[in-house]
Amino acid sequence: MKLTLSTLAVAAAFAVAAPSFAAGTAADNVTVSDPYVRLAPPGQMVTGAFLMLKNNDDKDHKVVKADNAASKVTELHTHTMEGGMMKMRQVKDIEIKAKGETALKPGGLHIMLIDLKQPLKDGENVAISVTFEDGSSKKFDAPVRKPQAVAPMPMD
Repeated sequence: MKLTLSTLAVAAAFAVAAPSFAAGTAADNVTVSDPYVRLAPPGQMVTGAFLMLKNNDDKDHKVVKADNAASKVTELHTHTMEGGMMKMRQVKDIEIKAKGETALKPGGLHIMLIDLKQPLKDGENVAISVTFEDGSSKKFDAPVRKPQAVAPMPMD
C-alpha cells in the first residue's frame, strides 16, 4: 500500500478526531429512566421531579441545571436533617459517578418545580431539560403522578 500525503493527512485528522468523538458529551453518556413529577395537592404551586440517572461513561458527570416550561423557577435540591428536622436545600449540582447511578427520589435529591404556572393534572407530561457540566443537555418527558401511599408498618 502506497501512502500519500493526502492519505496521511486523512489518517491524522481521524486520529485526532476519534478520541473526542468516542468520548461523547455527558448528555450522550448519561441516560434518564423512570422520570415523573409528583402531583401537587390543590392550591400548592410547588412540586418535585424524580428520576434515575445512569452514567455509562468512564468519568464522573454532574447535572448543573434543570429547566421546564411548567414552572417559573427550577432548582436542584436535596433533603438534609438539621436539628432533628428535615429541610430542603438547593444544591449547585448533582453528581453521577463513572459507571454509576444517582437516584433522584422523594426524601433525597430531586428537581424542584417552583411557582407552577398552572396546576398540573395527573397523567400529563412535563418536558424537563437537564444541563451537564460540559454544557450538553438532555430533554425528557416526565409524567405527572399522584403520590404513592406508604403502607403502614405492621405493629407487633
